[in-house]
Amino acid sequence: MKKSTLLLLAGLFSGAAQADVGGYPVVLVHGFQPDNLASRPTGSQVSNNGAEYWAQYWRDRADVRIDWPSQERVAGKIASDYVWPKLQQMAQNSTCANGCIFVSHSTGDLVTRYIIDNQALWLQNAGLQPLNIVATFDFAGAGGGVELADLAVNVAGGSGLIDGALRLAISLWLGQIPSPSNVGVLNDLRVNTARQLAAFPDSRVPRLRFVGAGSDFLGATGAFLPGEDDGVVASHSSCGAASAGSFNSCSRSVTFDGKLTSVSGPTSFMPYHYPMLMSEGYSHSDVIANSATDEVTAASNSVNYLNGERLQFNTYDENRGWWVFSSRYRIVRNSDNTSMSALVYQAAN
Repeated sequence: MKKSTLLLLAGLFSGAAQADVGGYPVVLVHGFQPDNLASRPTGSQVSNNGAEYWAQYWRDRADVRIDWPSQERVAGKIASDYVWPKLQQMAQNSTCANGCIFVSHSTGDLVTRYIIDNQALWLQNAGLQPLNIVATFDFAGAGGGVELADLAVNVAGGSGLIDGALRLAISLWLGQIPSPSNVGVLNDLRVNTARQLAAFPDSRVPRLRFVGAGSDFLGATGAFLPGEDDGVVASHSSCGAASAGSFNSCSRSVTFDGKLTSVSGPTSFMPYHYPMLMSEGYSHSDVIANSATDEVTAASNSVNYLNGERLQFNTYDENRGWWVFSSRYRIVRNSDNTSMSALVYQAAN
């Protein structure tokens, strides 16, 4: 009996350890869920949706999830009814006392930025210790806004003309044409609005970016997104560029497929935003899945956490092509058979 109990406890502690990233507890912040606009989930439905959102890779590697419904606004009920209770719980449990890492996807990037900007003041006012967030891993981050959200809100309000191509793009993304009563967090995702929300946090938490340039929609949405995009978010947003624009990479010296050449990329980034991994083949949803979609390259192969610890990826350069037509490429080792999320998880451990 004692032996069985010890084995059970060992298994429990082993499972808890596996949830950490490099010894740091992981906090998940999911992205926009289009079906919420019609279904308007509450209570356990929100939690169930959050669990399903991360099911492919990160759910079982995390300690805490901040789940929120997409029919609400970031600075409204998302913050008061869903974020704040979780922040209190984490502070009371000392979850981040020795540091923690937030992992966000899509709109979760914007929600996380709002958390970073406000959590210390909120918790101190409640007599609690602020969270010690050492870094965020932002996959397909939408913190710089989403042009499709601008179009959807305009169409919902009757102020935008809608042709067949636009109707198809919005329908593929949202599954519906929205009405004024069900745009929710789309209001916050409009490019100018998103870029003004908690734009300059006092905290210097490094925002590490992981970006794709594929599409789940066979390119149907790309016509409405400037530069390279992942089918939902343009690269100016996912890379963390300081301003909206048409960019073909997160770097000015390496393309999404790893080719080492001069390319149109941002010259500056939002505060403490650092693009790391990129891939031409990964779509908006692929980046948090558990399958290798394409080779991955690095805009930067190493960045420090807030406490000075370093996240580093092993890359190699090689020539591809024949003779004078060959080009030099930079590839993250093992990315041909390892998902982007797994590459990040393994490097962090």
